[in-house]
Amino acid sequence: MPTRDALTIAQERELDLVEVAPNAAPPVCRLMDYGKFLYEKQKRERESRKAQKQIEIKEVRLRPKTGEHDIQVVLTKSRKFLAEGNKVKVTIRFRGREILHRDVALNLMQRVAKDLAPSSIVETHPAFEGRAMFMMLAPGSSVTEEAEE
Repeated sequence: MPTRDALTIAQERELDLVEVAPNAAPPVCRLMDYGKFLYEKQKRERESRKAQKQIEIKEVRLRPKTGEHDIQVVLTKSRKFLAEGNKVKVTIRFRGREILHRDVALNLMQRVAKDLAPSSIVETHPAFEGRAMFMMLAPGSSVTEEAEE
């Protein structure tokens, strides 16, 4: 159909003539209310953003001399964070001469990883950065299965 005829039909129906496929031979156009189309498109995008789950990184901090009860509290918090689907960053900070005993911190990191093993996967193994040691834990397969149900 010639463009002029399509434009007159669109004006009669109080609609817009929108080019859908400009590279086709001949180009394909559609009669539609373009403002309503854009509004519905934005609405769909907003709904899809709401449905997405943002993964947060929660940090728990320890020291090489952290007491047993405090470690249990940190483990409980970490389990809760992992159950919510968040990643957990375990940090051990060294002060003063504590940095000479890296093996104590490494043992503590391994213990935390072992205690959280049923609900997590070690994403980043313990590594040193300055005066701290870091380890990243991601939710494990059992947590993701529970979240899907």
